[in-house]
Amino acid sequence: MASDNGANATSEAQPRPAKPGAGKRVDHAAGARQFLAATEHAESHDERVWAMRQRRDAAVETIPEWEELRDLASQIKTHALTHLDEYLEQFEANAKANGIHVHWAADAADHNRIVHEIFQENGVQRVIKSKSMLMEECGFRQYMDAAGFDMIETDLGERIQQLDDEDPSHVVVPAVHKMRSDVSQVFSKTLDSDPGNDDAHYLTEHQRQATRPLILDADAGMTGANFAIAETGGFVVCTNEGNADLSANVPNLHVASIGIEKVVPRVEDMGVFIRMLSRSALGSPITQYTSHFRGPKPGGETHIVLVDNGRSERLGSEKFWSALKCIRCGACMNTCPVFRRSGGLSYGATYTGPLGLILDPSIDARRYSNLPFASTLNGSCTNVCPVKINIHEQIFEWRKVLAEDKQVPWTKRSSLAAAGRVLASPKSYRAALKTAHSALHYLPDWAIYNRLNAWGQVRDLPDVPAEGTFHDWYRKHRLNTAEAGDNE
Repeated sequence: MASDNGANATSEAQPRPAKPGAGKRVDHAAGARQFLAATEHAESHDERVWAMRQRRDAAVETIPEWEELRDLASQIKTHALTHLDEYLEQFEANAKANGIHVHWAADAADHNRIVHEIFQENGVQRVIKSKSMLMEECGFRQYMDAAGFDMIETDLGERIQQLDDEDPSHVVVPAVHKMRSDVSQVFSKTLDSDPGNDDAHYLTEHQRQATRPLILDADAGMTGANFAIAETGGFVVCTNEGNADLSANVPNLHVASIGIEKVVPRVEDMGVFIRMLSRSALGSPITQYTSHFRGPKPGGETHIVLVDNGRSERLGSEKFWSALKCIRCGACMNTCPVFRRSGGLSYGATYTGPLGLILDPSIDARRYSNLPFASTLNGSCTNVCPVKINIHEQIFEWRKVLAEDKQVPWTKRSSLAAAGRVLASPKSYRAALKTAHSALHYLPDWAIYNRLNAWGQVRDLPDVPAEGTFHDWYRKHRLNTAEAGDNE
């Protein structure tokens, strides 16, 4: 899906949070500061993402049985995941009966190798590709670029990100962090458009004219899948641009990369998920194109690659298995105050927002150990999740797991442990408060607002109450009154 056409234009440079190198820990706070420093981009991103949340709420209000649908969707996913081996075997058997070649990939490298071999066997040079978070997770585009294949993204937002050599920043709207002027600059450099023209219609049409011949001339097409249906061996892809249909139908060779958690038992289950997916994502009743693929087109060839890449291990985790229910609608991102203000690229990961906070540490605990702390734990993500994943509770659990495994930096572990000891003791807590009150009265600003005080770097500390702590106020005004009342 393309970035929002209503994006404003600006002369402000687009913020580009740096992605840490291999083996480095992601510093989300630093990425967020960089994004927030570009004030027009930060404000625009917040407004546009929040607008999707508001449209979602309006759409939900038109469905009286929405909460029943959430319960049903959660139950279907729970049933499918707890019988995953059975449904995967059923799906494979029916897909093969439909004439589809089925492959199994244990990890990302396996996936990339399998697809590479399919392309080599068929003499493929140019590939058109529909948006797929699984392929992003596998680093597929970078792998194929290095192998010398010509990869063309068919989703407009993904195409913008590809031309700008950036990762998607949102699972549904990959270029939502860009403003119209940013897209104009990208197209003028890569597609030779007029650098002075940032009209959305002009930019879209220019990109269409430049990319469509490449699509029509492709040797193979790739898609992901929103759902794989065990009883039919078919799979469903939802897009708003019809780009998955181009990828699947224009070339004779179609390869679909599907995570094993996407399997659901029956085709009638689609009646639940299709009603919820687009409403949760963008607030629209349905995606413009909901395509069911059952087999190769006449004269064509279809392959499915079923990818594990850590999903089986995650399924065995008592605390985190339910994250596999996710249908990638992005509703949790749209409601998250941290995501809205920090932008997706600040997470330095394929999966961003609350969804990323519970998926990324399972992929690489050390690299993404800071991410579960990028949350207010307000629970809004859990409240809007269409399959009722307890997202904020899992974020909290990840904090405990990472601290116990010493994956959190020593300074953070030490400060949190010290805070825990103080908060666990009422006497210590009150003594610490009194000390802080006294210190704040007399300390100069430079001693309070420095780089060691992350809170004070971006906000003023509240004034110290003249009457002391709340406990002091309560003892003076209420406790004496209550005692007097008892004596009457």
